[in-house]
Order: sequence, then C-alpha cells, then structure tokens
Amino acid sequence: MRIINSQELKDLLQVSEKPVFVDFYADWCGPCRMLAPVLSALAEKYADQAVFVKVNVDESEEAAMAHGISSIPNVIAFKGGKAVANQLGFVPEGALEAFIQSVL
Repeated sequence: MRIINSQELKDLLQVSEKPVFVDFYADWCGPCRMLAPVLSALAEKYADQAVFVKVNVDESEEAAMAHGISSIPNVIAFKGGKAVANQLGFVPEGALEAFIQSVL
C-alpha cells in the first residue's frame, strides 16, 4: 500500500471515482503494525474495486486533524470525497473484509 501525505490525500479524494480506504497509522503503534499485513492482503484482493492508501499521522498532522483522528489505527472509507464509514482499532481479517464489502 502506498503511503501518502496530507496534500496527496486531498487530491486523491477529489479525483477518485472508486471508494478510497485510508489507513491512518503511526510507526510506533503496535495495533497499526498488526493491522498492516491484514489490510495489505485485502487491498490486493479488492484493488480493482477500490483505492487503498496509508497516511502516517505523525508526518501528516493536517490530514489527521482534518479527519478527526484521535485514535489509531483508524481505517476511513471515502466515497465521492466524503467519509462514509470507519473501522477503529485492530480487527481480524474477516471483520475488516466485511467492513470493506459494506462500503463497496
């Protein structure tokens, strides 16, 4: 999954015709590190239906503040540039896949 910054996220949300799933994370966050391989596998599986990116909250504070990130990991789903759903914290693969499918 590609790591993007605040401006790249803004741009992506304005132009993407597919749903966008954004993993807000930090390198020091244990649950974030646990979620990463699970989300990466699902990102590959659903790559033709949605866009998956990561935003480091420590390096992209503007994006974190703009989307009200107070706890991580937080995966937010966007459609048409608007947040439509979010999954907070680490969840098993089945639950994360159900979340993705609910947005698609």
